[in-house]
Amino acid sequence: MDDDKGGLLVTKKDMAKSIAEEMGLTQVQAREIVQRVFDGITETLLNEGRIELRNFGVFEVKQRRPRRARNPRTGEAVDVPAKLVVTFKPGLEMEERVGQLKKVPGGGAVAATPSEVSR
Repeated sequence: MDDDKGGLLVTKKDMAKSIAEEMGLTQVQAREIVQRVFDGITETLLNEGRIELRNFGVFEVKQRRPRRARNPRTGEAVDVPAKLVVTFKPGLEMEERVGQLKKVPGGGAVAATPSEVSR
């Protein structure tokens, strides 16, 4: 399925189908496994505030500070309250594998690094 940025959008259903085919499970079984993994990540974040998945990455709940912003339509200053957000920091293995890509999957280009731009 395509997303609005021209790339491919992978859904839970797509993931479950792929897992079912590779593991010899039904799609219903695979979809339930995928959902339980996502539910487990969410519950851990709600209860512990952090989950580290080795070689994949770390999800963590952090608090954003309150800030002043501008309404883009009116230019009026607006107070944005503090809020809790989920952050993700990819693990070393994911960083290395993604770093080896020559282009963004789905047709986009990889952005040049600052050192490449200044050359």
